[in-house]
Amino acid sequence: MKKLTFRRLAFILVGLVAGILSVASIDSLSAREKQVVELPLGLDPFKVPADNPLTKAKIELGKQLYFDKRLSSDNTVSCASCHDPNKGWSNDAAFATGVDGQMGGRSAPTIINSAYFPLQFWDGRAKGLEGQALGPIANPIEMNLPIEKAIEKLNEIPGYKQQFKKVFRSEITADGIAKAIASFERTVLSGNAPYDKFKAGDESALSPEAKRGMDLFFNKAKCSACHKGHSFTDLAFHNIGVGYDKDKPDPGRFAVTNQEGDRGRFKTPPLRDIHTSPPYMHDGSVKTLKEVVEFYNKGGIKNAQLDEDMKPLKLTEQEVADLVTFMKEGLKSENYPHVDPPELP
Repeated sequence: MKKLTFRRLAFILVGLVAGILSVASIDSLSAREKQVVELPLGLDPFKVPADNPLTKAKIELGKQLYFDKRLSSDNTVSCASCHDPNKGWSNDAAFATGVDGQMGGRSAPTIINSAYFPLQFWDGRAKGLEGQALGPIANPIEMNLPIEKAIEKLNEIPGYKQQFKKVFRSEITADGIAKAIASFERTVLSGNAPYDKFKAGDESALSPEAKRGMDLFFNKAKCSACHKGHSFTDLAFHNIGVGYDKDKPDPGRFAVTNQEGDRGRFKTPPLRDIHTSPPYMHDGSVKTLKEVVEFYNKGGIKNAQLDEDMKPLKLTEQEVADLVTFMKEGLKSENYPHVDPPELP
């Protein structure tokens, strides 16, 4: 009996240690950073690069850069032009539009909860928010401003020069621009939704329709196979057949890895406040959440790399409606991360 008790005790201790290590590995926010960024109910702590700790001054600088159209070649486009707080931190259109009205071939993914993504862009070609920040500025069909030119423009603005000195103790650099914008984007967080309150014990937080939709989400509809965790994403890439009814489907992650299995795979988007950022999918081809559910209900569009789990769901019309209600009602933040454009230097 003593031997069994000892083994059970050892097992419990090992579990406790593993749990402590797990939490420590996830919670990389320092005590000071926690004072700067308050996590909404339902979200886990996110990782912050050791060389880019969050500070109020850096976040404020990043916010200014994010909204500043002078970071485009003709002073007409900012990060916020395609990732607008008033449009679900996207742009309410199928494609992103850059300088001279040029349009890309993919929709503008939401910035909401992007702090949790280790890989950025629909195809995951950039590592972290710092790796993503400069891409749109230099892209010829987006902001079309070579980074060296961007630095020159910012150097002509005394207010920016002063802030870079204060925040980074250096002149204006590409590294500093990326770190400031990334720091601001880490503060765009969505949580504290009826779903979180329901999980915390408030049975009245969800309507009967939303409760039925939640049950479908985690069971029959199998949404949680990919849309899992606190941000409702597995942070991975999947082929669900979007675009395979076109002559030349977007290769997706294949263009990054050159692995045939990645052809047509795209990042699983987070679902919190998803009702604020239509249209949906990487090509903006689906206008409403109801149409999204119907797309999954039929099993996507067949192709050689279609995910194995993409099969007809056999949902009824009522079940489709309930599932949409859960996403619209249950995942709607009670504190939507709205940000007004700041005063620019």
